[in-house]
Amino acid sequence: MPVAAHDPPLQRSFDDLGTPLSDVTFCVIDLETTGTSPDRCAITEIGAVKLRGGACLGTFQTLVDPGCGIPPRVTVLTGITEEMVHDAPPVDAVLPTLLEFVGNSVIVGHNVRFDLSFLRAALERADRPPLANRSVDTCALARRLVRDEVPDCKLGTLAGYLRLDHSPNHRALDDALATGELLHLLLERAATLGVTGLDDLLVLPTMAGHSEAGKLPLTETLPRLPGIYIFRDRRGEVLYVGKATNLRSRVRSYFSTDGRRKVQRLLRETERIDHQVCSSPLEAAVIEIRLIHQHQPRYNRRGTGSGRYVYLKLTLGEAFPRLAVARVVKDDGGLYVGPVRSTSFARQVIGAVHSVVPLRRCTGRAPGDGSNSPCTAAQLGAAACPCSGAVDESDYADIADLARRGLTCEPELLLEPLADRMRRLAAAERFEEAADARNDAEALATTLQRQRRIGLLRSAGRVRVRVVGHGGAEIDHGRLRLTWSDGDPEPSDEPTLAGFAPPEGPVTRDEADELNCVATWFDREVHRLELLSAEGTLAEPIRPIPRFTPRSPPA
Repeated sequence: MPVAAHDPPLQRSFDDLGTPLSDVTFCVIDLETTGTSPDRCAITEIGAVKLRGGACLGTFQTLVDPGCGIPPRVTVLTGITEEMVHDAPPVDAVLPTLLEFVGNSVIVGHNVRFDLSFLRAALERADRPPLANRSVDTCALARRLVRDEVPDCKLGTLAGYLRLDHSPNHRALDDALATGELLHLLLERAATLGVTGLDDLLVLPTMAGHSEAGKLPLTETLPRLPGIYIFRDRRGEVLYVGKATNLRSRVRSYFSTDGRRKVQRLLRETERIDHQVCSSPLEAAVIEIRLIHQHQPRYNRRGTGSGRYVYLKLTLGEAFPRLAVARVVKDDGGLYVGPVRSTSFARQVIGAVHSVVPLRRCTGRAPGDGSNSPCTAAQLGAAACPCSGAVDESDYADIADLARRGLTCEPELLLEPLADRMRRLAAAERFEEAADARNDAEALATTLQRQRRIGLLRSAGRVRVRVVGHGGAEIDHGRLRLTWSDGDPEPSDEPTLAGFAPPEGPVTRDEADELNCVATWFDREVHRLELLSAEGTLAEPIRPIPRFTPRSPPA
């Protein structure tokens, strides 16, 4: 069936959501139908009124031939008879004009899902694209804003108790006019909760009923810009630090979508919300990490666990090196890898290495008079421990060097045997063991990949990059020095810029989170980065480290 040319309404962009309500165009729609099911019933009348800034921009009204009989009970309710719609146009003929009238406005209705369900069904039957407009339900708003003042939130009840000028009578245009008047009254009430933009209004139905909704005015000064936010208690102590691409929207969401008990407690204690606008998401992420490390807020989980970070240590300073978990870095000639997030994770990585390289696992010495017996690992042949008396120092040096190279410049020495083992177990249908082997390989690969990319950034010195379409950033030995937005002047190359001292030794636990954040940002944005300058080298002629994450099943 031929379809009249018509451009579908455009979905509002993320930035449009912050439009002041006085600048938003609303289109209030009301439908009369032959019943309640959009699949089995049809539209008999459409009424609409377009509003902006409290002014009426126009109205739309038409009867519609439903193509079926109108039940007597519907006629009694609405006053619309079959004779009245006999010469009316079918809904297919009405849709082009209605869609043009609606345009890109925000659709409003009282129990708007009912009206939208019939419009959606009509558009589908006419082979037209669905509406992409955002919508506001005055019934849901009324439940949050005036529920305590009225017996119920039916349109007729609200019109009487709130003394609206227009009285709904189950005719489409009259009901749309009454709903439009109700919308304006509710917007005035909503302003007391800090609702000033479209984004605020869209989440208000879930927000206004929140137990801590009285603290919503704390969010009034938050901008719709990227940055970090800080919840503080009555003493000014930091309770929580977070980052957001839209500060206002993110912070207000705590009053609506998040029902976790932890969040409820946080909001109860909050007396002030500070913020800092950032020029980029990277700057926001780094400042968040630095503030969390500085204040150790008790409601933050991410970034407050650096005290549990540990290192994998290959004890190269002794005759028979072994892998161990170390909490601090010492100048003892050992090879330190990490830090990693926990002791249990470090032990998993060590287990992965042990399954490939027979490093000693005990602290026993070579047997002298035969009074001490070999350790269990040596007896099983899983480790070349000196306690067995079967390995000398020169032979063991080759084993230790294999582990050293695998943990540094040749990760394939460790990862390829793990991958082979995983494949052999899977082929033998020993799937649980294969999954364990995969998890061990992934833990090792993740650790080595993180070690490599952080080491590369640290050794590169001062690096300056431009993010296509989003300004740029300067990284100093892996840590963020500064960022700038499009249109801002780029920093000069003057050597007097204060920076970070060149790092010495392994990454400290305090540095790890920021370095991982910057490295992850480089990985994510690499397709948009333009390198402006670098003191060192940002590339290495080393094979990429494979990943071992489970593959998604085919669709």
